[in-house]
Amino acid sequence: MATNYDVARIFLEIAEVLELQGRDPFRIRAYQQAARTILALDEPLEQIRARGELEALPGVGESLAAKINEILDTGHLRQHDELVQAFPPGVIAMMQIPGVGPRTAETLYRSLHINSIEELERAAQEQRIRKLPGFGAKTEANILQSIQRMQRQRSRIPLARAYPLAQQILEALQQRAPVEAIAAAGSLRRMREDIGDIDILVTSDDPAAVMSEVTRLPLVRQVLLTGTTKTTVLTDVGLQVDVRVVAPENFGAALQYFTGSKEHNIKLRTLAVRKGYKLSEYGIFRADTGERIGGRTEEEMYRPLGVRMYPPELREDRGEIELGLEGKMPDFVEVEDVRGDLHVHTDWSDGHASIRDMALAARARGLEYMAISDHSPARGIAHGLSVERLRRQIREIRQLNRQLEGITILTSSEVDIRRDGTLDFPDEVLAELDLCIGSVHSAFGLSEEEQTQRLVTAMQNPYLDIIGHPTGRLIGSRDPINLDMRAVLHEAARRGVAMEVNSWPERLDLNDVHILQARELRVLLVINTDAHAPEHFSNVAFGVAMARRGWATPADVLNTLPLKLFLPRLRRYALRRAA
Repeated sequence: MATNYDVARIFLEIAEVLELQGRDPFRIRAYQQAARTILALDEPLEQIRARGELEALPGVGESLAAKINEILDTGHLRQHDELVQAFPPGVIAMMQIPGVGPRTAETLYRSLHINSIEELERAAQEQRIRKLPGFGAKTEANILQSIQRMQRQRSRIPLARAYPLAQQILEALQQRAPVEAIAAAGSLRRMREDIGDIDILVTSDDPAAVMSEVTRLPLVRQVLLTGTTKTTVLTDVGLQVDVRVVAPENFGAALQYFTGSKEHNIKLRTLAVRKGYKLSEYGIFRADTGERIGGRTEEEMYRPLGVRMYPPELREDRGEIELGLEGKMPDFVEVEDVRGDLHVHTDWSDGHASIRDMALAARARGLEYMAISDHSPARGIAHGLSVERLRRQIREIRQLNRQLEGITILTSSEVDIRRDGTLDFPDEVLAELDLCIGSVHSAFGLSEEEQTQRLVTAMQNPYLDIIGHPTGRLIGSRDPINLDMRAVLHEAARRGVAMEVNSWPERLDLNDVHILQARELRVLLVINTDAHAPEHFSNVAFGVAMARRGWATPADVLNTLPLKLFLPRLRRYALRRAA
């Protein structure tokens, strides 16, 4: 059975081949947008098809819905097969390497007869690529680095792919198997940006029936191990899933143990020994008598040690246990704390819905305000707005604000930060907006010094309020730009520029380590979804999880404030008051 990821992958490969052929960019964009919509879904396409709602998906329509049906029915798409067969297999394979686009892949094949990633790696090691016109030693080194990084990441899958798969498994087992309690554990529960495998814990009075249902899940490609209380399977996307049945009285202990991390558990067990206890996946015990004093819930594993139960996202041994012992564990940011979304796209640029529809969806999610941040002119492929179109959009937003209740729409733009650090709209235009997000969408290969200076220069513009997805990474497909992040954060703190925690599942940018650094330097954060369709507002959960992993509290996140307090805290309004 084809998964959402399979359909999205086929659409993205079609877009790549069409780009290689120099086809209509709007057709290319249609496949890319449909793939983006599918990757962001929180339920299987099969279920959406069963309700007859494929054509209602943003950016899909009748033609692409028919293609989705063909993939779901047959596992492949004839158009995709024909397009791929028109090019040597090595060209298609090489296009999966971050930084190697269609033209580069074709040139490497035509000039050096490279027909596989292995051959490409060997050519880079032998320094044959640098001899091609337009390549050079730096390009060759970047290609080799991307190949090696991709090889290291093959054993892990981005959270964006693993999380919906895990939810699908949990829902299927709840419906089909005699489970009482069920939960995902491991790095998925800690919401790491990439996942090695999925651990699922279950309680049941019929473990054999649960194990049987696990092996019969539609997404199972291979059964690696099956027993009375544990089954290990390999899914059709190559992700290993371990399902364990544990006794109800041990469920909390097992959940704590298998959630990890390893380093957190070691530190916790060391603390337990100091306090006269022993911890295991079966419970917490008095060391002197062996008396079992808890394990049914996770709280029972922490309470005797004199600390609050740590949120799963924090369990990385970054000082959380010491903080808990000091009684200083704060309340970390929750999804419900986020009152506004400042990075929202519409069909004015590369979004799939109108301003009105996005506003209604934001209101339905309980948001008080949102900012329409469509692209600036440099993003031609994203149908970036000219000055004239931006001013027309501003007028439409003001009209909608007079009509709609319960939601305030702010005017904004996601403005490209050019190579030299200047912004893609003139200052007099930026001054007309409620806020401005500056993002890097080009020249990803600059040196660390150049990229750092690029952002520092951008922050000197008094109308730049937020740096969007600061490292520009796409998890598993594009490396972050080279930055001296500490220097960037120092400049942001000095100038009052907020740094975005982008919730788009392939971005999660800033990451948790950079969020920790930002908090240390008292840099303001904003958690945005980068929504391109109404259903994308739910992605805020990923951004909040990343913020929690970086120990962010509501006080660290600017858009947890109500609108009347939020606007005065933006950099441009603070500068006006100072003037």
